[in-house]
Amino acid sequence: MSEVSEIIDKVTETVQPILGENNFYLYSIEYVQEGGSWYLRVFIDKDNGISIDDCVLVSDQLSEKLDEIDPDPFADQYFLEVSSPGAERPLNNEQDYQNAINDYINVSLYQKLDGKKMYEGTLKELNDDDLTLIVKDKTRRKEVKIPRKLISKARLAIEF
Repeated sequence: MSEVSEIIDKVTETVQPILGENNFYLYSIEYVQEGGSWYLRVFIDKDNGISIDDCVLVSDQLSEKLDEIDPDPFADQYFLEVSSPGAERPLNNEQDYQNAINDYINVSLYQKLDGKKMYEGTLKELNDDDLTLIVKDKTRRKEVKIPRKLISKARLAIEF
């Protein structure tokens, strides 16, 4: 196991009780080096969305708990950032897809389906093999069934 994955595991273990106490959930964690500095980014959410005050609360509590870990899992100094995954967050796992039912999403494909490699629409149904989107087609709406094995990435989208 790499040092980065060990740190992510340790941070996950440390942040979960804080999130549980506040009815938040962990979206993802990344520990990356950018421009010579290390960044520990913790993305959190809750049912009605995360506020700046929520992020500050978790950041303060998590920072305190991380400082108490002995031995210190961090070889280098780092910046802690706690934030929302954002309005156009990626759908990374099955729970993300389930939570996105009835939401407007963007789906990119590995290969064309009916002449297109990208679809945007409302996620209507989901199963192990495919998902069904309601997409706009000129003046009407139609259902498009997309095999999940063709999906390269999916994310929430903002409908205009």
